[in-house]
Amino acid sequence: MQRIILITAFFLTGILASFSQEKHTVTINFKGMKSDKGNLYIALYNKSDDFLKKSLKGFIAKVVDKKATLTLKDISTGIYAVSAFHDVNENKKMDTNFFGIPKEPTGMSNDAKAFMGPPKYEDAKFNVNKNITISINIK
Repeated sequence: MQRIILITAFFLTGILASFSQEKHTVTINFKGMKSDKGNLYIALYNKSDDFLKKSLKGFIAKVVDKKATLTLKDISTGIYAVSAFHDVNENKKMDTNFFGIPKEPTGMSNDAKAFMGPPKYEDAKFNVNKNITISINIK
């Protein structure tokens, strides 16, 4: 009897582990850029505390016809947020003014807006539990 319980427990643990390890594809379409000059720098986040501070992964996309597309493969089921900026002057960093406000075009998942500070993770987060496509406006 103990053997059956043990085998059942191992079997169920394996099934649950396979669900938590599900991988998906996230396609992100960026639009609204004013020129093709420079690249789009993109950050993926999966924690509220890290949002706009420490990305889970970073990517660079080429701007073509004032648009860019990024396809992320093997993304685990979970909650994520994306930020991006268009490095128009090609200096490989986001330029800001004296107050820390971006001088270059930016965008967030869900088109989360800044209000009395940077956009919030809660406004930018989205669920990945299947293959999805999202759009982000760069302004």
